[in-house]
Amino acid sequence: MDKLSVKNAQICVLQHVTRCDSEVVKLEASLGRVLAEEIRANRDQPPYDVSAMDGFALRSADLSASPSALRIIEDIKAGDMPSQTVLSGQCSRIMTGAPVPLGADAVIRVEDTQMLADGRVEVSKAVKPGNDIRRLGESMRNGQSVLTAGTEITPGVIGVLATVKCAQLAVYRRPRVAILSTGNELEALDEPFDPNKIPNSNSYALMAQCQALGIEPVLLGIARDDPEELAQFLKRGLEFDALLVSGGSSVGVHDHVRPTLEALGVTMHFWRVEMRPGHPVAFGSINTRIAFGLPGNPVSSMVCFEEFVLPALRHMMGHPRLFRRTIEARLAHPVKIRPGRTEFVRVVLSRDAEGGYVASSTGNQSSGALLSMALADGLLVVPATRSGLAAGELARVQLLDGCAFQADLGFEGDL
Repeated sequence: MDKLSVKNAQICVLQHVTRCDSEVVKLEASLGRVLAEEIRANRDQPPYDVSAMDGFALRSADLSASPSALRIIEDIKAGDMPSQTVLSGQCSRIMTGAPVPLGADAVIRVEDTQMLADGRVEVSKAVKPGNDIRRLGESMRNGQSVLTAGTEITPGVIGVLATVKCAQLAVYRRPRVAILSTGNELEALDEPFDPNKIPNSNSYALMAQCQALGIEPVLLGIARDDPEELAQFLKRGLEFDALLVSGGSSVGVHDHVRPTLEALGVTMHFWRVEMRPGHPVAFGSINTRIAFGLPGNPVSSMVCFEEFVLPALRHMMGHPRLFRRTIEARLAHPVKIRPGRTEFVRVVLSRDAEGGYVASSTGNQSSGALLSMALADGLLVVPATRSGLAAGELARVQLLDGCAFQADLGFEGDL
C-alpha cells in the first residue's frame, strides 16, 4: 500500500468510527461522561435580586454625604424573605445570598461600615445603584438552554446539572474494549518467572491508557502464534466495540493478526504508517466495530494508542475534542532522526527563566525502552520532512496524561 502519514491515518480511523448510543445515568455517576441531550434551566437563577456580600441593603442616594448614619430595620439571612421596605435613612442587615428588600438599590459591604453606640450603622463610602447585587436570572433564565449535547461533564458542569435538579441524564455510552496480546515469547503476569520469556507489559499499559479515559477494558490474555488459536481469541474480541491486539501485525511469517482478522470479515484500512515508533500499526473495521493491530514493542504500542486509539475511543464516547493538547517547547539539546517518518520523542518538560517550556529527552529512545514512556511528560513531534531539530529550536510537544499538574503554584510572583 502507499505510504500513509500519521495525519491521514488518523483521518482514516475517524472515518470508520461510530459514536456509541446513549444511556441514562445518575448525576453522581456522570463525571467524565459526555451529555447526549440538551439541558434547560427549570427556574430563574437567582430567583430574585440577592446580595453578593455580607453587609447592609440600602438606598444609594442616602450615601451622598460621607459618612452617613443609617438605622437598621431588620436582619435578612439567606433563606429569609424581607418583611420591611427600606426607606430613606434606613438599611437592612443582609447576608450573602439573601433577597434584597424593596426600597433598597445597593448593598454596602460590612467592612465598609462601623457600628455606632446608638445601634445605627455608619457607612464610610458612597456606592452606585446595583452595587454588590446579583440580579434576578443573571446566572440562568427559566427554559434557557444551559448545556448542549456533546458537553463533557466536569465538576463545574455537575454543579450546573444539580442547579437545574437534573438527577438523571442521558450520556453517550462508553465503548466496550477488549485487549489481546500475541506471541509465544510472552509470559503472563500470573505465570512462573522464566528468564527466556518477555513479560506481557503491553496488555497492562494499554489497560491503563483505557482506564485513564474512564473505560474499564477486558483483558483477553495471550494468544500464541497459532492461526487457529489466534482466530478464537480474535473472534471473541470482535464482539466488543473496539479490539486492541498487541503484536503480530507486521509482515513476518509468524505475524498472523492481519490475515486472520481479514478471514473473520474485518476490512483492513491500513497496516503501516510512516511514523517512528509504531510503523507496523494496523486498523480495520467490521460493521460498527473497530480493530487495531498495535506493534509488539511496548513504546510503539503506547504511542500508537495515543495517536490513533485514543481519538477513536473519545469519538465513540461523544467527545468533540479528540486529541491530546499540544504546547510549544524549546529543545534542551539537538535531536537527530532519519527523515521520512514522523518521529515521536519522549521528553520531560521544565520551565526556563522566561516561563517557557523546555523539552529534554527521557534518555534511551528505543521502542522497547518502556521507561522512556514511564518518565515522559509528552511526545515531542519531529516532522517526517526533517532530519532533526537543533538545540533551542521550538517544537510541538503532545502532552501525556497527568501533565495537567505541576509541582508548585507557578505564579507566586503575581499574587
